[in-house]
Amino acid sequence: MVRQVIAIALAALVLACGARAAVTLEEAATLGTTLTGIGAEMAGSADGRIPAFTGGLPPPAGYKSGDGRLVDPFAGEKPLQVITRANVDGSAAQLTAGTQELFRRHPDSRVDVYPTHRTMAYPEYLVANTRRNATDARATNGGLGLENALPGVPFPIPGDGHEVMWNHRLHYMGRAMAFKYDSWLVTSAGERNLTSVAQSLWAFPTVDPGRRTTLTPDEPMFQWKLEYTGPQRRAGEAVLIIESVNPIESPRRVWQYLPGQRRVRQVEMPDEAPHGSSSGAYTNDDAFVYTGALEHFDVKLLGKREMIVPYNTYRLTNHSSPEDILHVGNLDPDLLRWELHRVWVVEATPKPGANHPYSRRVFYVDEDSWAALASDEYGLDGQLLRAVFALPSYNYVAGVPFTATHVSYDFGTGNYFLPFLPGPYGGVRYVEPPPTATWSPDALAGAGVR
Repeated sequence: MVRQVIAIALAALVLACGARAAVTLEEAATLGTTLTGIGAEMAGSADGRIPAFTGGLPPPAGYKSGDGRLVDPFAGEKPLQVITRANVDGSAAQLTAGTQELFRRHPDSRVDVYPTHRTMAYPEYLVANTRRNATDARATNGGLGLENALPGVPFPIPGDGHEVMWNHRLHYMGRAMAFKYDSWLVTSAGERNLTSVAQSLWAFPTVDPGRRTTLTPDEPMFQWKLEYTGPQRRAGEAVLIIESVNPIESPRRVWQYLPGQRRVRQVEMPDEAPHGSSSGAYTNDDAFVYTGALEHFDVKLLGKREMIVPYNTYRLTNHSSPEDILHVGNLDPDLLRWELHRVWVVEATPKPGANHPYSRRVFYVDEDSWAALASDEYGLDGQLLRAVFALPSYNYVAGVPFTATHVSYDFGTGNYFLPFLPGPYGGVRYVEPPPTATWSPDALAGAGVR
């Protein structure tokens, strides 16, 4: 009887603190056996369309050492299935609402479904940390806080939607990378507008192989510096963004340098505000499918599904000519590769009184990389307003999932926005983490001078 009382008291304490108990040792033992080291199902699908996990990918024949623009390792493959407006109903269960909306709006839409390749992989030190996290890490404060997590996947065996979204927020993107990119807005009439050309430097300081300490809420998770070289009206601008591990306890910090003012100033970048470079095609927290805090949303895990999503998009992200990619209404289907993958599905709905333009959001999070691959965003009228898709691939040289390039379709205006396209400038280089002084606002002015 005493033990029962103690158990009830402990359960009540957990609920009061808003923390879910970590998984058992028996559950954690499935990592590396029936589950991969970061929590994906090791086995393939029952019908064989999704293969068993092997992970990683060696450089293919034809890749030249040192080239940042990656050769497509699957260039010789043909689609297994071609989905058009005429037959889309037969695949509707495996298509996001956003994909289906594109078919309704554009008669010439096409989804070429290629053989599935589970190429994503994590470094062994992060896999080892993930094994520890399975039993030690906890979500606190109703899922909004994170406790006792090492760098890696905090919740490889998630029990709710908040844990899945923590995995997305902290998914591995390398230690540091540098690349120049274009961002494009395409109007409903097909007009192509170059909204930015920038040299970017990204760093993820928490994923240090030598680190042995758990994450703290206020430490930098993502440091990001942009130096704009075009179009002409933006040349000389610079932006510094620092995202902390916990965006609620330590909100993002943003500094901007404008050459006309000759000074650096700190600016606000609220989650719910329209993203400046997108001309309103999505909100700030739609970047990378989702970048933000979930404090204004109730979050529900809807389970895991097999979905047709963009994947292994080497041909598109490494393409040198944006004009070939940007068609009226959507991206060139000849360049965009789709595959069938298992994803975690998470639904977010605003809490009463929340200030956000979306009444419902559905996220689709990859089991192999923990990156969000797609989202459906519903407006205040309950109608589908926007859809965002990641365009992921695995950098087989650096051994890093690349998930930065993405596309947002705004169904209210008919416009779409494609940011972080590195192909025109030679692709992405993974580099050593730069010194701490790089991320000082004082260093931003010098970076932005023409």
